[in-house]
Amino acid sequence: MTMARRGLLLILSSPSGAGKSTLTKRLLAWDPAIGFSVSATTRPPRPGEVDGRDYHFRPRAEFEAMAAAGGLLEHAEVFGHLYGSPRAPVEAALAEGRDTVFDIDWQGGQQIRQAMRDDVVSVFVLPPSIAELERRLLGRGQDSAAVIASRMAESRDEISHWAEYDYVLVNRDLEATTSDLIAILRAERLRRSRQTGLAAFVKALHREFEAS
Repeated sequence: MTMARRGLLLILSSPSGAGKSTLTKRLLAWDPAIGFSVSATTRPPRPGEVDGRDYHFRPRAEFEAMAAAGGLLEHAEVFGHLYGSPRAPVEAALAEGRDTVFDIDWQGGQQIRQAMRDDVVSVFVLPPSIAELERRLLGRGQDSAAVIASRMAESRDEISHWAEYDYVLVNRDLEATTSDLIAILRAERLRRSRQTGLAAFVKALHREFEAS
C-alpha cells in the first residue's frame, strides 16, 4: 500500500556565492519529481530565456492584478522590475504530494512562510568564511569589482537572518552539504503531519488484526 502524503515547500536562501543555486540544481537532479518554483516577472526576457521555463514574463498591469487577487505567494520590486512566486502551481503540487523548491532571498522566504507556514521547510546556507565567499564570487568571472563589492555588502544583511530558518548548513564541502540537504528533505517528508494516508493505513492494519 503506497502511503499518500502532502508535499512540502523547501526554501533555500543564502548570500550570493554561498551555493544555494548549485545545491538547488543538485537536489533537482537527485529527485526529478521535485518541482522548481518559476517566478513571474515584469522584466523583458534576456537572450535565450524561455517563457514558462526561466520566468513567467508578464506585463506590469497583469502582474499587479495577480498580486492584488492573492495569486502570488510573495512578490517584490527589484531594480524597477516586479518579481513574484505564483501560488496556483505550488498549491496544486502540495495537494498531489509533490515538493517544490524555492531559490529565494530571506524577504521572499519570509512572505512564503507567512502564507504557507505549515507546509514550509526553510534552509539557510552559510559560507565557511567571508574570505571564501569573496573568493567564490571572484571565481565566477561574471561580475565587475563594483558588483562584487555590492554583493559582499548585501551578504552581511542576508547572513543576519540565519536564525529565522529551520535549518542552517555551512557549505564547506559541496558533496557533504548536498548530502545534508537530502537528509533534511527525507526526514521532513516523513513527518507524521505530512503522512495524509497514515490514518487509513493504520485502520487497514487493525482490520488485519480483526480478520486473523
